[in-house]
Amino acid sequence: MPLNRTDVVVAAVALADEIGIDRLTMRRLGEALGIEAMSLYNHVANKDDLLDGLIDAVFAEIELPANDTDWRTAIRARSVSVRAVLAQHRWAIGLMDSRATPGAATLRHHDAVIGCLRAAGFSVQLTARAFSVIDSYVYGFVLQERGLPFDDSDDAAEIAQEMLARFPVDQFPHLAEFAAEHVQPGYDYGAEFELGLDLVLDGVAAMLTT
Repeated sequence: MPLNRTDVVVAAVALADEIGIDRLTMRRLGEALGIEAMSLYNHVANKDDLLDGLIDAVFAEIELPANDTDWRTAIRARSVSVRAVLAQHRWAIGLMDSRATPGAATLRHHDAVIGCLRAAGFSVQLTARAFSVIDSYVYGFVLQERGLPFDDSDDAAEIAQEMLARFPVDQFPHLAEFAAEHVQPGYDYGAEFELGLDLVLDGVAAMLTT
């Protein structure tokens, strides 16, 4: 069966997940698909066009705000979905809002979020502020989570103790207390996400009533 643009984008997403966006080239993509790199230009105009397709594919995976529930529940579920999708496609976060020619899924996603907030009574100005603060939190959390020097809860406790062991504990009593009482085996930094999200949504809800 001949290739189409969707096939190329799906393969590119999988390759970016595997090797990272910086190492994704038309040559490597062609090899992954078993075709000459030049054949890809029958389906994408250039590398920028391919990146547009990749980001649109990522947005297509994010859960849209539901129409049959209140705005807070809908936006919360959508935000949890954003984090989950970005955890799967770790390369995407720096590109999510960088495309000058967004695709249909990207536009549909933004339109749905804006529509959800507007239907809840947010003005256009408050919608812009709410959208910005929510995504700043979600993207920021994902970046911080991605940058942590451990992969699981047991590693977190061990690394925390190793860091503190290099310095006199009495010089950093608060860090020592934090490590001893909070960063223990079983500690899950990701569990902080939804708590923080609820705090952000509390602030957004307060804007609506102010």
